[in-house]
Amino acid sequence: MNEKLGVMIDLKSHSGMSSREQRSWWSRLGFPFLATLCLVNLYIWYAPTWVDTNDIVTYPGESLNWRRCGTILDHQLECGDIHVPIDQYDPAGSSDKTFQIPLIRLRGKNATQNLIVNPGGPGNSGIGFMYRMGANLNRIVGENFHILLFDPRGVNSSRPLSSCYPDAAIREKKSLGLDNDPVDDSAKRFAWTRNFVKACQENMGEYGKYINTPQTAADMNSILDAIGQKQMVYWGFSYGTLLGQTYASLFPHRSHRIIIDGVVDQIQWYDELVMGHDFVDTQNVVDGFFEECIKSADKCALSSFASSKEELQEKVVSFLETLKEEPLPVFINATTYGTLDYASMWNNAVFSHMFKPATWYDLANQLAELMRGNAAGAFLKYAAEVIPLRRDDATIVVRLNDGVSGPGYWPKERTELVEILMPLYNQSSFSISENEAYYAKQQWEIPRTHSFKPSSLVVTAHPLLILSTTYDPICPLKSAKRAEKIFVGSQLLEVKGYGHCSLAVTSGCITSHVREFLLTGKLPGRGTTCEVDEPYFKEPEPEVI
Repeated sequence: MNEKLGVMIDLKSHSGMSSREQRSWWSRLGFPFLATLCLVNLYIWYAPTWVDTNDIVTYPGESLNWRRCGTILDHQLECGDIHVPIDQYDPAGSSDKTFQIPLIRLRGKNATQNLIVNPGGPGNSGIGFMYRMGANLNRIVGENFHILLFDPRGVNSSRPLSSCYPDAAIREKKSLGLDNDPVDDSAKRFAWTRNFVKACQENMGEYGKYINTPQTAADMNSILDAIGQKQMVYWGFSYGTLLGQTYASLFPHRSHRIIIDGVVDQIQWYDELVMGHDFVDTQNVVDGFFEECIKSADKCALSSFASSKEELQEKVVSFLETLKEEPLPVFINATTYGTLDYASMWNNAVFSHMFKPATWYDLANQLAELMRGNAAGAFLKYAAEVIPLRRDDATIVVRLNDGVSGPGYWPKERTELVEILMPLYNQSSFSISENEAYYAKQQWEIPRTHSFKPSSLVVTAHPLLILSTTYDPICPLKSAKRAEKIFVGSQLLEVKGYGHCSLAVTSGCITSHVREFLLTGKLPGRGTTCEVDEPYFKEPEPEVI
């Protein structure tokens, strides 16, 4: 029990996890399911018993019983929950079947409204995000808004949970690790998926088909009603932008202040087989890492390995590729040892660090030590044996329940699936992490229960503020530009830099525009851009919570 935060944190021991299960963790995250890795560097399971006090608090106009559950800096945190009908669009037909939605709120000192935040995923915990990033959000937003986050239906401490496995032991035993080759591993992945999709349907029963984004959008109205707030004030990151766009389309009259940050292409998400835009700027971010490293000279531990960005990238990539054939054995002690392979370094290290440039300093240090022959640090940080294990499957379930999934949309043959996915594989070497999602999408058996389709022109109560970096590794700028055309009057504010979501970098310009928009609705003006305020390579400062 962390008494300071008043939260039960249940971290599974790494030593009890098989390498197969740990490798599969990254594959289960997939597209934009890595979203909050730009913001949260460690996945922590926040157990349902996270409240550690009986101190009940109520407020006029609200129907919630809040419990104090810690502080962040000198701001009070309070936790509560609501129950929503299993089907928001047929509450009478839902009978007594509900989802429990946990809430957490950081109280602003001068606040009269609530800013609802979604950190991404789908499947990322709002509860965990608050404890990890609440202080930073408060510094940006200021004291005029309470900051409210929640675990969406089926996620983390919400109940029932979206899980394709009845318990952790079965998950450990039956899961399949990350694929290494899109062709050689295809037959095994295809056969495994036939059982996996059946298990998903059986394990979640009638609840499974109602775990989707349109339902979660309606759940946010239930949250507004419970806190006595008529108008939606919202900030969504990555998948949270998909949720924000869905909400704004379904409930435009309540969409008073909507910020979408690191934008998902909603048309591809809902209506197309493959998210073809995902990786279009990933290599640009990788190139930027090496370019900024050379510029930073001795502040980047890798800079001494080469005299140009091209030479440095070639050396690092070539070194990592040797791990395909010869993984490195690493022995720390009798209980901590294993191998460090290419997939661990390329996906868990290089790809994940592209989301947040503030971590590039650390990545460079780890790569430099590894290339000098010291693999211990990289093993402890990135190897499959040390990656924490997810306990729900919301990342897969929401995505497949939202989109065009199953045999009604996809060809039945494995070879045809590979042919459809080949352009994605050719676009980026990171895209193989999507295999589990796409193979399941082809064979998905849970029926699509929503009828939502993105509109071409949406008029909201107030235009949206759209944020994007120039080079985002998973939600490219072109998706943000597409959203700007869909939502009438909305405006895009571009951060001239690298990383996923505006919080990936420090920019006082972004902070001022976000505050002004939330307070007054003022948009920055078309063509406005913001600069990054800090160098990409600097030694990180100790974190203050």
